[in-house]
Amino acid sequence: MKLKLLYLSLAIFISLQASAADFDLVVAKDGTGDFTTVQEAINAVPDFRKVRTRILIKAGSYKEKVIIPATKTFLSLIGEDEAIITYDDYASKKNRYGEEVGTSGSSTLYIFAPDLFAENITFENSSGPVGQAVACFVAADRVHFKHCRFLGFQDTLYTNYDQSRQYYEACEIWGSIDFIFGASTCIFYKCHIHSLADGFITAPSTNEGEKYGYIFYDCRITAEKEVKDVYLSRPWRPYGKAVFIRCELGAHINPLGWDPWDKPNPAHTVFYAEYKNSGKGANTKHRAVFSRQLKNLDDYEIEKILAREDGWNPIQSKQ
Repeated sequence: MKLKLLYLSLAIFISLQASAADFDLVVAKDGTGDFTTVQEAINAVPDFRKVRTRILIKAGSYKEKVIIPATKTFLSLIGEDEAIITYDDYASKKNRYGEEVGTSGSSTLYIFAPDLFAENITFENSSGPVGQAVACFVAADRVHFKHCRFLGFQDTLYTNYDQSRQYYEACEIWGSIDFIFGASTCIFYKCHIHSLADGFITAPSTNEGEKYGYIFYDCRITAEKEVKDVYLSRPWRPYGKAVFIRCELGAHINPLGWDPWDKPNPAHTVFYAEYKNSGKGANTKHRAVFSRQLKNLDDYEIEKILAREDGWNPIQSKQ
Protein backbone atom coordinates (compact mmCIF):
# COMPACT_ATOMS: atom_id res chain seq x y z
CA MET A 1 0.00 0.00 0.00
CA LYS A 2 2.83 2.40 0.92
CA LEU A 3 4.61 1.55 -2.33
CA LYS A 4 1.42 2.26 -4.29
CA LEU A 5 1.04 5.66 -2.59
CA LEU A 6 4.68 6.42 -3.34
CA TYR A 7 4.17 5.67 -7.04
CA LEU A 8 1.00 7.81 -7.04
CA SER A 9 2.80 10.74 -5.40
CA LEU A 10 5.67 10.38 -7.86
CA ALA A 11 3.24 10.38 -10.80
CA ILE A 12 1.57 13.55 -9.52
CA PHE A 13 4.98 15.20 -9.02
CA ILE A 14 6.09 14.28 -12.56
CA SER A 15 2.79 15.59 -13.97
CA LEU A 16 3.20 18.91 -12.15
CA GLN A 17 6.81 19.20 -13.27
CA ALA A 18 5.83 18.50 -16.89
CA SER A 19 3.11 21.15 -16.66
CA ALA A 20 5.49 23.74 -15.23
CA ALA A 21 8.01 22.92 -17.93
CA ASP A 22 5.56 24.18 -20.53
CA PHE A 23 6.05 27.74 -19.26
CA ASP A 24 8.96 30.15 -19.27
CA LEU A 25 7.82 32.05 -16.17
CA VAL A 26 5.38 31.33 -13.35
CA VAL A 27 3.46 33.89 -11.26
CA ALA A 28 2.14 32.75 -7.87
CA LYS A 29 0.85 34.85 -4.98
CA ASP A 30 2.11 32.33 -2.44
CA GLY A 31 5.73 32.61 -3.58
CA THR A 32 5.93 29.18 -5.23
CA GLY A 33 6.60 30.67 -8.67
CA ASP A 34 9.21 32.95 -10.16
CA PHE A 35 7.27 36.12 -9.28
CA THR A 36 4.41 37.14 -7.00
CA THR A 37 2.92 39.78 -9.35
CA VAL A 38 1.97 39.69 -13.00
CA GLN A 39 3.76 42.96 -13.74
CA GLU A 40 7.07 41.62 -12.42
CA ALA A 41 6.86 38.68 -14.81
CA ILE A 42 6.08 40.90 -17.79
CA ASN A 43 8.96 43.23 -16.91
CA ALA A 44 11.33 40.24 -16.85
CA VAL A 45 10.62 39.28 -20.46
CA PRO A 46 13.36 40.46 -22.86
CA ASP A 47 12.23 43.20 -25.24
CA PHE A 48 11.26 42.36 -28.80
CA ARG A 49 11.63 38.59 -28.54
CA LYS A 50 11.06 36.82 -31.85
CA VAL A 51 9.71 33.69 -30.12
CA ARG A 52 6.75 33.34 -27.78
CA THR A 53 7.18 33.72 -24.02
CA ARG A 54 4.66 31.66 -22.02
CA ILE A 55 3.72 32.90 -18.55
CA LEU A 56 1.62 30.81 -16.17
CA ILE A 57 -0.53 32.79 -13.73
CA LYS A 58 -1.47 30.54 -10.84
CA ALA A 59 -4.85 30.72 -9.13
CA GLY A 60 -5.40 33.85 -7.04
CA SER A 61 -6.63 37.42 -7.12
CA TYR A 62 -3.89 39.80 -8.23
CA LYS A 63 -4.81 43.39 -7.36
CA GLU A 64 -2.59 45.40 -9.65
CA LYS A 65 -2.67 47.63 -12.70
CA VAL A 66 -0.84 45.71 -15.41
CA ILE A 67 0.84 47.31 -18.42
CA ILE A 68 2.15 45.25 -21.34
CA PRO A 69 4.37 47.69 -23.25
CA ALA A 70 4.91 47.52 -27.00
CA THR A 71 8.37 45.96 -26.50
CA LYS A 72 6.97 42.78 -24.90
CA THR A 73 6.03 41.02 -28.11
CA PHE A 74 4.71 37.45 -28.47
CA LEU A 75 3.49 37.00 -24.90
CA SER A 76 1.15 34.22 -23.82
CA LEU A 77 -0.58 34.67 -20.46
CA ILE A 78 -2.19 31.43 -19.29
CA GLY A 79 -4.23 31.37 -16.10
CA GLU A 80 -5.13 28.57 -13.78
CA ASP A 81 -8.79 28.47 -12.76
CA GLU A 82 -9.65 31.49 -10.61
CA ALA A 83 -6.72 33.56 -11.88
CA ILE A 84 -8.01 37.13 -11.59
CA ILE A 85 -6.32 40.43 -12.37
CA THR A 86 -8.34 43.18 -10.70
CA TYR A 87 -8.22 46.86 -9.82
CA ASP A 88 -10.70 49.55 -8.83
CA ASP A 89 -9.85 52.77 -10.70
CA TYR A 90 -12.60 54.78 -12.41
CA ALA A 91 -12.72 57.87 -14.62
CA SER A 92 -13.58 60.46 -11.96
CA LYS A 93 -11.11 59.10 -9.42
CA LYS A 94 -8.34 61.55 -8.54
CA ASN A 95 -4.65 60.82 -9.00
CA ARG A 96 -1.97 62.06 -6.61
CA TYR A 97 -2.11 65.52 -8.24
CA GLY A 98 -5.86 65.87 -7.80
CA GLU A 99 -6.60 65.25 -11.47
CA GLU A 100 -9.26 62.83 -12.70
CA VAL A 101 -7.67 59.73 -14.19
CA GLY A 102 -10.21 59.69 -17.06
CA THR A 103 -11.63 56.72 -18.94
CA SER A 104 -8.33 55.61 -20.45
CA GLY A 105 -6.54 55.99 -17.12
CA SER A 106 -9.04 53.79 -15.30
CA SER A 107 -8.11 50.45 -16.85
CA THR A 108 -6.92 47.40 -14.94
CA LEU A 109 -4.95 45.95 -17.89
CA TYR A 110 -3.23 47.79 -20.76
CA ILE A 111 -2.04 45.95 -23.87
CA PHE A 112 0.28 47.80 -26.25
CA ALA A 113 2.32 44.81 -27.50
CA PRO A 114 1.27 42.95 -30.67
CA ASP A 115 0.71 39.20 -30.85
CA LEU A 116 -0.56 38.75 -27.31
CA PHE A 117 -2.46 35.58 -26.39
CA ALA A 118 -4.39 35.29 -23.10
CA GLU A 119 -6.30 32.25 -21.90
CA ASN A 120 -8.38 31.41 -18.85
CA ILE A 121 -7.91 34.74 -17.03
CA THR A 122 -10.47 37.12 -15.52
CA PHE A 123 -9.81 40.82 -16.08
CA GLU A 124 -11.90 42.87 -13.67
CA ASN A 125 -12.59 46.47 -12.81
CA SER A 126 -14.11 46.13 -9.35
CA SER A 127 -15.09 49.77 -8.80
CA GLY A 128 -18.78 49.05 -9.46
CA PRO A 129 -21.41 51.30 -11.12
CA VAL A 130 -19.50 54.59 -10.72
CA GLY A 131 -19.31 55.68 -14.36
CA GLN A 132 -16.58 54.81 -16.84
CA ALA A 133 -14.28 52.14 -15.43
CA VAL A 134 -12.29 50.02 -17.87
CA ALA A 135 -11.20 46.44 -17.18
CA CYS A 136 -9.12 45.94 -20.32
CA PHE A 137 -7.60 48.52 -22.70
CA VAL A 138 -6.33 46.98 -25.95
CA ALA A 139 -4.16 49.19 -28.19
CA ALA A 140 -2.28 46.49 -30.12
CA ASP A 141 -2.67 44.39 -33.24
CA ARG A 142 -3.18 40.62 -33.43
CA VAL A 143 -4.53 40.03 -29.95
CA HIS A 144 -6.28 36.74 -29.11
CA PHE A 145 -8.29 36.04 -25.96
CA LYS A 146 -9.58 32.53 -25.24
CA HIS A 147 -11.84 31.52 -22.33
CA CYS A 148 -11.27 34.88 -20.64
CA ARG A 149 -13.69 36.99 -18.61
CA PHE A 150 -14.00 40.78 -18.71
CA LEU A 151 -15.97 42.14 -15.75
CA GLY A 152 -17.10 45.70 -15.16
CA PHE A 153 -20.05 48.04 -15.58
CA GLN A 154 -19.69 51.06 -17.89
CA ASP A 155 -16.90 50.81 -20.52
CA THR A 156 -15.63 47.36 -19.53
CA LEU A 157 -13.65 46.56 -22.68
CA TYR A 158 -11.91 49.37 -24.58
CA THR A 159 -10.75 48.23 -28.04
CA ASN A 160 -8.75 51.38 -28.50
CA TYR A 161 -6.48 51.07 -31.55
CA ASP A 162 -8.05 51.65 -34.98
CA GLN A 163 -5.52 49.38 -36.75
CA SER A 164 -6.01 46.55 -34.27
CA ARG A 165 -7.42 43.11 -34.97
CA GLN A 166 -8.73 41.25 -31.95
CA TYR A 167 -10.21 37.75 -31.65
CA TYR A 168 -12.31 36.82 -28.61
CA GLU A 169 -12.98 33.09 -28.45
CA ALA A 170 -15.49 31.66 -25.95
CA CYS A 171 -15.09 34.67 -23.65
CA GLU A 172 -17.45 36.29 -21.16
CA ILE A 173 -18.01 40.06 -21.12
CA TRP A 174 -20.15 41.76 -18.47
CA GLY A 175 -21.23 45.37 -18.24
CA SER A 176 -24.00 47.95 -18.45
CA ILE A 177 -23.40 50.98 -20.72
CA ASP A 178 -21.21 50.90 -23.86
CA PHE A 179 -19.31 48.06 -22.26
CA ILE A 180 -17.61 47.06 -25.51
CA PHE A 181 -16.36 50.21 -27.22
CA GLY A 182 -13.66 51.56 -29.51
CA ALA A 183 -12.28 51.63 -33.04
CA SER A 184 -10.76 48.18 -33.52
CA THR A 185 -11.83 45.32 -35.76
CA CYS A 186 -13.01 42.62 -33.35
CA ILE A 187 -14.42 39.14 -33.77
CA PHE A 188 -16.43 37.71 -30.86
CA TYR A 189 -16.89 33.98 -31.44
CA LYS A 190 -19.16 31.91 -29.19
CA CYS A 191 -18.92 34.50 -26.42
CA HIS A 192 -21.33 35.22 -23.60
CA ILE A 193 -22.31 38.91 -23.43
CA HIS A 194 -24.14 39.80 -20.22
CA SER A 195 -25.87 43.09 -19.35
CA LEU A 196 -26.01 44.13 -15.69
CA ALA A 197 -28.35 47.10 -16.28
CA ASP A 198 -30.36 48.78 -19.01
CA GLY A 199 -28.07 50.36 -21.57
CA PHE A 200 -26.04 49.63 -24.69
CA ILE A 201 -23.84 46.63 -25.36
CA THR A 202 -21.48 48.21 -27.88
CA ALA A 203 -20.35 51.70 -28.87
CA PRO A 204 -18.06 51.34 -31.91
CA SER A 205 -16.00 54.26 -33.18
CA THR A 206 -15.03 52.61 -36.46
CA ASN A 207 -13.07 54.86 -38.83
CA GLU A 208 -14.65 56.04 -42.06
CA GLY A 209 -13.71 53.63 -44.84
CA GLU A 210 -12.93 50.73 -42.50
CA LYS A 211 -14.76 47.63 -43.75
CA TYR A 212 -15.38 45.95 -40.39
CA GLY A 213 -15.98 46.92 -36.77
CA TYR A 214 -17.51 44.51 -34.25
CA ILE A 215 -18.76 41.12 -35.44
CA PHE A 216 -20.47 38.68 -33.08
CA TYR A 217 -20.74 35.07 -34.24
CA ASP A 218 -22.87 32.47 -32.44
CA CYS A 219 -22.85 34.44 -29.19
CA ARG A 220 -25.26 34.29 -26.27
CA ILE A 221 -26.65 37.70 -25.28
CA THR A 222 -28.15 37.64 -21.77
CA ALA A 223 -28.98 39.96 -18.87
CA GLU A 224 -29.86 40.09 -15.20
CA LYS A 225 -33.55 39.34 -14.51
CA GLU A 226 -34.49 42.97 -13.80
CA VAL A 227 -32.89 44.27 -17.01
CA LYS A 228 -35.50 45.02 -19.69
CA ASP A 229 -34.14 47.66 -22.09
CA VAL A 230 -30.80 47.04 -23.80
CA TYR A 231 -29.68 48.07 -27.30
CA LEU A 232 -27.21 46.07 -29.35
CA SER A 233 -25.26 49.19 -30.19
CA ARG A 234 -25.06 52.93 -30.51
CA PRO A 235 -22.35 54.65 -32.58
CA TRP A 236 -19.71 56.48 -30.56
CA ARG A 237 -18.46 57.91 -33.87
CA PRO A 238 -20.55 58.40 -37.04
CA TYR A 239 -19.18 55.38 -38.94
CA GLY A 240 -19.62 52.78 -36.22
CA LYS A 241 -20.06 49.20 -37.44
CA ALA A 242 -21.51 46.19 -35.61
CA VAL A 243 -22.96 42.92 -36.90
CA PHE A 244 -24.63 40.10 -34.93
CA ILE A 245 -24.63 36.73 -36.70
CA ARG A 246 -26.58 33.68 -35.47
CA CYS A 247 -26.64 35.01 -31.93
CA GLU A 248 -29.17 34.13 -29.26
CA LEU A 249 -30.72 37.43 -28.15
CA GLY A 250 -32.58 37.57 -24.83
CA ALA A 251 -35.90 39.31 -24.19
CA HIS A 252 -34.04 42.29 -22.71
CA ILE A 253 -33.08 43.52 -26.20
CA ASN A 254 -35.14 46.58 -27.16
CA PRO A 255 -37.34 45.87 -30.24
CA LEU A 256 -35.58 48.70 -32.11
CA GLY A 257 -32.30 46.88 -31.56
CA TRP A 258 -30.11 49.84 -32.46
CA ASP A 259 -29.83 53.42 -31.18
CA PRO A 260 -28.51 56.34 -33.32
CA TRP A 261 -27.12 58.21 -30.27
CA ASP A 262 -26.85 61.82 -31.47
CA LYS A 263 -25.81 61.06 -35.05
CA PRO A 264 -27.85 63.21 -37.49
CA ASN A 265 -27.97 60.80 -40.45
CA PRO A 266 -27.14 57.27 -39.27
CA ALA A 267 -28.58 55.59 -42.37
CA HIS A 268 -25.74 57.11 -44.42
CA THR A 269 -22.89 56.52 -41.98
CA VAL A 270 -23.33 53.60 -39.57
CA PHE A 271 -23.43 49.93 -40.58
CA TYR A 272 -25.61 47.93 -38.20
CA ALA A 273 -26.74 44.50 -39.34
CA GLU A 274 -28.02 41.09 -38.23
CA TYR A 275 -28.15 37.62 -39.73
CA LYS A 276 -30.37 34.77 -38.56
CA ASN A 277 -30.36 35.62 -34.87
CA SER A 278 -32.64 33.68 -32.52
CA GLY A 279 -34.31 34.15 -29.15
CA LYS A 280 -36.96 36.48 -27.74
CA GLY A 281 -34.97 39.58 -28.65
CA ALA A 282 -34.38 38.61 -32.28
CA ASN A 283 -37.70 39.72 -33.80
CA THR A 284 -36.80 42.23 -36.52
CA LYS A 285 -40.30 43.62 -37.14
CA HIS A 286 -39.65 46.87 -35.25
CA ARG A 287 -35.92 47.26 -35.86
CA ALA A 288 -34.48 50.74 -36.37
CA VAL A 289 -34.90 51.84 -39.98
CA PHE A 290 -31.16 52.51 -40.39
CA SER A 291 -30.25 48.91 -39.55
CA ARG A 292 -30.31 46.04 -42.00
CA GLN A 293 -30.64 42.28 -42.30
CA LEU A 294 -27.88 40.47 -44.18
CA LYS A 295 -29.03 38.13 -46.95
CA ASN A 296 -25.88 36.00 -46.81
CA LEU A 297 -22.48 35.86 -45.17
CA ASP A 298 -20.39 36.78 -48.19
CA ASP A 299 -17.31 38.67 -46.95
CA TYR A 300 -17.95 37.52 -43.36
CA GLU A 301 -15.57 34.58 -43.07
CA ILE A 302 -13.57 35.03 -39.85
CA GLU A 303 -10.21 34.06 -41.38
CA LYS A 304 -10.60 36.52 -44.26
CA ILE A 305 -11.63 39.40 -42.00
CA LEU A 306 -8.60 38.98 -39.75
CA ALA A 307 -6.02 38.06 -42.39
CA ARG A 308 -5.33 41.45 -44.00
CA GLU A 309 -1.87 41.67 -45.61
CA ASP A 310 0.06 39.56 -43.08
CA GLY A 311 -2.30 36.55 -43.10
CA TRP A 312 -2.92 36.51 -39.33
CA ASN A 313 -5.00 33.47 -38.42
CA PRO A 314 -5.46 33.01 -34.63
CA ILE A 315 -7.69 30.00 -35.21
CA GLN A 316 -4.79 27.92 -36.52
CA SER A 317 -1.79 29.49 -34.79
CA LYS A 318 -0.04 27.80 -31.86
CA GLN A 319 -0.02 29.94 -28.74
